[in-house]
Amino acid sequence: MAEQFTAERDLPLAGAYGGSGLARLVVARPATRLSLRAGADAIPGLNGMLELDLPVKPLASSGGEGRYAFWLGPDEWLVIDEYEDDLAGRLGPAAGPYSAVDVSHRNIAIMVDGPGAAATLNAACPLDLRLESFPVGKVARTVLGKAEIVLFRKEEQTFRVECWRSFAPYVFGLLDQGAKDAAY
Repeated sequence: MAEQFTAERDLPLAGAYGGSGLARLVVARPATRLSLRAGADAIPGLNGMLELDLPVKPLASSGGEGRYAFWLGPDEWLVIDEYEDDLAGRLGPAAGPYSAVDVSHRNIAIMVDGPGAAATLNAACPLDLRLESFPVGKVARTVLGKAEIVLFRKEEQTFRVECWRSFAPYVFGLLDQGAKDAAY
């Protein structure tokens, strides 16, 4: 039997710290992520295997306690486990076809927290992030500057920004500048 090796990746923003007195930026700890595509007939079985209900309404999220599912399209979700549980290992046969791809190493998350969090994001994101327009639990695939992100409002003053790791330094730089601008 051949010896097997697992690639270890460095976090692109290891040790990065930024923000201002109104908005703090923190690189989220590594997480397990699944890019999930499924038809309606597979959803009940997937819900049971993942131990959360996949949201079926646009811009919605579900979960909590470190495991979330983000609606990205009519048949597409991003499932995140902040404690690095083996989400793909939980999956088995379902009532309908589905595909699940582990994208844990593709993404990185940056948490934006504080009273200036929405202003920080709005420095480079076109969405209306006022609480009445983008309430807690809402999620959207959008842009920050020129980078595609998935934006999740975790709490009133806390956002999770998911981006591809290759864009992480760019996204972090935009957020850092936005946080400094929000302080004025």
